[in-house]
Amino acid sequence: MKMSEIIGNRSELVFLYDIKDANPNGDPLDENKPRIDEETGINVVTDVRLKRTIRDYLMNFKNQEIFVREITDDEGNIQDAKLRAKDFLNGVSDLESKGFNEQKEIIKNKIISTCIDVRLFGATIPLDLTIKDGKKLKSVTGSITLTGPVQFRMGRSLHRVEMKHIKGTGAFASKAGATQKTFREEDILPYSLICFYGIINENAAKHTGLTEEDVKLLLEGMWNGTKNLISRSKAGQMSRLLLKVNYRENGYHIGDLDKLIRIKDIEKINQESIRDISEIELDASELVETLNRNRDKIESVGIKRDDRVKIDLSWLDSTIRQNEIIFE
Repeated sequence: MKMSEIIGNRSELVFLYDIKDANPNGDPLDENKPRIDEETGINVVTDVRLKRTIRDYLMNFKNQEIFVREITDDEGNIQDAKLRAKDFLNGVSDLESKGFNEQKEIIKNKIISTCIDVRLFGATIPLDLTIKDGKKLKSVTGSITLTGPVQFRMGRSLHRVEMKHIKGTGAFASKAGATQKTFREEDILPYSLICFYGIINENAAKHTGLTEEDVKLLLEGMWNGTKNLISRSKAGQMSRLLLKVNYRENGYHIGDLDKLIRIKDIEKINQESIRDISEIELDASELVETLNRNRDKIESVGIKRDDRVKIDLSWLDSTIRQNEIIFE
């Protein structure tokens, strides 16, 4: 990997998607119900959920190696993180004669060069390695910590949501010989328009080797990965808007760009009754004003927008170069 390929400037991300009649992110500690902030009625989606979406897309559709994934042996046992780390020592000659730090460095370098999710999000990797101690072998533990250049906040809906509890029948009998079918119950959101904020840090990128090509795949994973979720609880998700603000100056970013997009005239709307993107218009006036004020520090703005989204970005200053985000 050449140093010239590693990203050199900071950028910020704003990503909006919506979901209909489904559960965007269940809370396992609360009967897998959709996560809702009790104080505000806002739907919350964890950054872990978005990262899982990206990882799954890059592995299943782009043939990228992923470190954080479920691997099972022939007996169905799930591999733990220590064994996953040892995978990257396969093929290393005279392994046990190498000290702990040497093995650790081999693992770190191989994971960085091989696994795009570690280059993007970083990782804390526990180690349990075998080394020679005189004529004997001994186990030494430790860890590798890599701070991810790409960090997301929790996603939050741009409006209050209403949770619905629904019941239905299953396809199978409740027990052998029974004529009655099983019942299922679940909690869903009729609609939620969710906004995520992210930042790509050029300093952390130097440590994980994050490249511009990796970032292109990240954006594709966000957009297409969200649309390609086909599990029963996630079907019906649609990517609506993706913005990437690229800065000229190292170490500089505006911050909180997600707070500058809102639903137009939201105070006049019964928020819980929103059921489709066509019923609302997004107000980006504050975002545009903020970008225009910082135009001298902005290199460009990448934009991908769904055709059904109503949002006016036409007032962006003409000196700010705008690029359509295109996936290969």
